[in-house]
Amino acid sequence: MPPKNQAAWIPAKKVVPLTVGDAPYTRPGPGQIVIKNGAVGINPFDWVLQYQGAMLASHLKYPMVLGSDVAGTVVEVGPDVTRFKVGDRVAGAAVSIAKESNDPAEGAFQLYTVLRQHMVAPVPDHITDEQAAVLGLGVGTAAYGLFHKDYLALDLPQVPPPPNPQPGKKYPRALIVTGGASSVGTCAVQLAASAGYEVLSTSSPKNFAYVKGLGASRVFDYNSPTLVADLVRALEGRELAGAFTVGANADAVCAEVIKERLSQTPELPTRKFVALAGGARRSPESVRGFLGTYRVMSGMMGMMGRNAVNKMLTGIEVKFIMIVGLVDPKSCVSRVYLDYLGPALATGQFVPAPPPLVVGRGLDQINEALERNQKGVSAKKIVVSLP
Repeated sequence: MPPKNQAAWIPAKKVVPLTVGDAPYTRPGPGQIVIKNGAVGINPFDWVLQYQGAMLASHLKYPMVLGSDVAGTVVEVGPDVTRFKVGDRVAGAAVSIAKESNDPAEGAFQLYTVLRQHMVAPVPDHITDEQAAVLGLGVGTAAYGLFHKDYLALDLPQVPPPPNPQPGKKYPRALIVTGGASSVGTCAVQLAASAGYEVLSTSSPKNFAYVKGLGASRVFDYNSPTLVADLVRALEGRELAGAFTVGANADAVCAEVIKERLSQTPELPTRKFVALAGGARRSPESVRGFLGTYRVMSGMMGMMGRNAVNKMLTGIEVKFIMIVGLVDPKSCVSRVYLDYLGPALATGQFVPAPPPLVVGRGLDQINEALERNQKGVSAKKIVVSLP
């Protein structure tokens, strides 16, 4: 007899809250594993999809199980799986909302989730399920923006990190990562440092030490009136590989840094590219109903228009990170899961970040966790433990 499964379902488009009920237990196919979930992480995209799934993921069929971040224990492996065995502890990205999946069995918000083995990493004993559950979407978004050929196209991370500067290179390589204490920013800082880049980051002053502990060489106050000048000065004598931005107006700040640097030190290598992972935090009210759809659409169109004009005038490209082909086993995200994340977690070179804020235990706590996430958190990620 298969185990009894339950899920926190979104039964139809724009239905809030989620409904806890029975769900089928789905056996793994080729390249898949099933895990018993020990904890799940909450992302703003989860509740935005509740309100605007019809626009942001029009392919979704309902009822659906959402949730991207999950950690737990392997209970069954597919016929060709060799990376994992029953009893292994793992963490990874659940992909129910990907076009290639569109399958509630692959959503995180349930007791048993089907995962693709190339989107999963082993979890060492010193890391709890709650800590590991913060990884999924943050790792994926950071890896895509940093390493995909259509974005910053950095070298992939290694254990241990490669030397900086590289042999035969004149300048050390540097990257700006704003919002270094955020869910995506903490992953971007660590991945870039592991790829051999000096990371200059931003955060609130209370999080300076935390972001430095993740691998940033210097951290600046994102509200500082001298931020642009400070970053330009910190980049002296370095090759700038571009910028990865999280936070309100951070893309404009980094574009200005690139512009000033090109003006002051045109002889230094400078990548005129900003990967935009996220801007100002949205409130639930701003994405609800017809007006919410209008605000999201007009905001995206306005951003793309401004960026197109800016690129035409300055040559600096600001590109919002739109993940395509996430489940491709040959993607840069998969390479991070397959080759880097497990060894990096085991050695402590990569730590699950930000720390979990556990708001409860059980599927019935996911609605509360989504509501807590809507209010915003600083240098934490909301997590729900599962029995």
